[in-house]
Amino acid sequence: MAARAGDPRGLTMLGRAAERGWGMGPDVRQAAGWYRRAAAGGDPWAMFNLADLHLRGEGVPRDPVEAMRLYADAARGGLLQALNMLGVLTETGAAGPPDAGAALTYYTASAEGGDPWGQFNLARLLVAADRLPEALDWLDRALGCHLSGFHAAVADALAEAPHPELRRRAARARAQAAAPAATTAQDG
Repeated sequence: MAARAGDPRGLTMLGRAAERGWGMGPDVRQAAGWYRRAAAGGDPWAMFNLADLHLRGEGVPRDPVEAMRLYADAARGGLLQALNMLGVLTETGAAGPPDAGAALTYYTASAEGGDPWGQFNLARLLVAADRLPEALDWLDRALGCHLSGFHAAVADALAEAPHPELRRRAARARAQAAAPAATTAQDG
């Protein structure tokens, strides 16, 4: 009903259903269309999801520059996860020259807002800058989340870390991944 009324959040959910195949076969082109309409209506999750499609080249042309623009719009709309993705694109140089300083700024903003991926990525950069105590603090904060799949990814990323404290965090993350837990909806 919300989508029929033109509500951007309802349109975003139609896009998510089409992308994920909820109640229908997956159709990323159709999802992109719904996300475009919802993004035009100002929905930050639609902008984020459409950016993801552009980054992967699914249902739309692969276009990291367009993804960066959409993530920036979503971040201006208050979406912390978009700040993290701006950090990823800036760090890797996927949409322009790599800029570790700008990536640190994006990750910090995302982390301070409470996004676990932003916290993890900030911790990664802090480890690389030889700022282990700060990195461990951000890792501990990140490991307090209940985001599906997050703990397993962190465990894998830290399993071979050279520092014993990082390997301890990897073991903790692995245990958390194995434990049944409620998940929070961190994606739209």
